[in-house]
Amino acid sequence: MDWGNVTAEDLIDALREVDWSSPPRPLSEFFSRFSVPRSFAKWNSRLKCNLYYYRTNYFILIVLILGLGFLRRPLAILAAILTALSIAFLNDSFASTFSEKVTRTVRQFSPHLAAKMRPPFTPVIRGRSSAKRAVHICGRPRWVFVFLFSSVSFILWYVSCGLLTVLWALAIALLATVLHASFRTPNLKARLNTFREEFRAVWRNYREL
Repeated sequence: MDWGNVTAEDLIDALREVDWSSPPRPLSEFFSRFSVPRSFAKWNSRLKCNLYYYRTNYFILIVLILGLGFLRRPLAILAAILTALSIAFLNDSFASTFSEKVTRTVRQFSPHLAAKMRPPFTPVIRGRSSAKRAVHICGRPRWVFVFLFSSVSFILWYVSCGLLTVLWALAIALLATVLHASFRTPNLKARLNTFREEFRAVWRNYREL
């Protein structure tokens, strides 16, 4: 993939649809080799490639920096967790996995309630869905959980007076992420991983036909 031709919208869509359950890259690889990009085009391509390849590492890095800023604010920690969940629900893979695990847990105590948590049936016409399949969490549209978690987290931010703290911590975390993604030299594994993800996406679309 030529990352220089990938738009920010395409990168966001890829991060939303990709599986985030993969383990983070080893620290020996994460801090392996750094160099200054030779041009703006090289920097743009490197930034997008690293953001996609090291996505799990960057997510953990941001969570750790935010956690260090909230050591003395328990309510802010809870607000940060709810905010992270509301953002994570925007990823299709995470939302589906979360819904399946919650439904499986509820089924052990109440099979009747678990049956109501199943996603609605989508009719299929000639091997294709009649409409693009919407993501549901516990039988409800995804936006319901995103709105609920975001609203509660906003209230907790306001009560804990930790909004300024989270803005500073988030700015530092994002700055560290951009700096690493800008100077970390993409290796062969990153490029091979990109081709593998492309093949999986093509194969997934082929099976849906």
